[in-house]
Amino acid sequence: MDNYTNKNSARRYRAHVSIFGTTQIHLRNPYIVAWWSAAFPGFGHLLLAKYIRGFVLFIWEVLVNIKAKVNLAMMYSFQGEINMAKDILDTRWLLIYIPVYIFGIWDSYRTTIDLNKVYILAEREEHPFCSFSIGALEINYLDRREPTMALIWSLFVPGLGQLYIHRIITAFYVVIWTVIFFYFSRGLEAVSLLFLGEIRQATAIIKPEWFLFFPSIYGFAAYDAYVSSVENNKLYDKEQRSFLKKNYQSPSFKILKKQKVN
Repeated sequence: MDNYTNKNSARRYRAHVSIFGTTQIHLRNPYIVAWWSAAFPGFGHLLLAKYIRGFVLFIWEVLVNIKAKVNLAMMYSFQGEINMAKDILDTRWLLIYIPVYIFGIWDSYRTTIDLNKVYILAEREEHPFCSFSIGALEINYLDRREPTMALIWSLFVPGLGQLYIHRIITAFYVVIWTVIFFYFSRGLEAVSLLFLGEIRQATAIIKPEWFLFFPSIYGFAAYDAYVSSVENNKLYDKEQRSFLKKNYQSPSFKILKKQKVN
């Protein structure tokens, strides 16, 4: 149950607090969001809390990337083997990969601009929203979190930072895919062999088509956890200030401006 019932009396709300997490609208740089969509389709939409669209683009990227052998071609390109990179690409999959990849970048950029406009209007309306939610499975409430801790936990295992700030949907999704990437890339086996000094064997067992997903997912998890915790703290401060002003500040209270003395 919630401590506030949404009567849809406002056209726009700044945030929504539920047992699955806190979803909010805030100002974002559209170029940064578009960059994350370029780094990995779906990430830009997940930053915007457009989960369904983000999940679809994410799964599309993994499936088509593996089939088109894009990561393998990238690896050979980094090694200077340009001809091998061109030979290994599967054009049957690559030609449907490119349009969706471009769409993800364009759509996240466009959506960010639209949501920035919505945020400005919602700020002017200043309509109250639910700040506490309790259910049979979870409890969620607005509170301050330490952004540095969210970042650190994300660097241990992607998704833990999202769990710390109570972004349950993103956390489970990122954790599940991290496990999948670790399993198919054989990354943890390679790490254990590195500790034993078996460098050649560790390099041989790595599956680069899966391992090259890690820089994107680690970077996204750390960035999203840090930025979301910062914005949640801002939202908490605004909600607390609005509550105190409405319930405890005298209507006759005025802030007097200091006059300059010549």
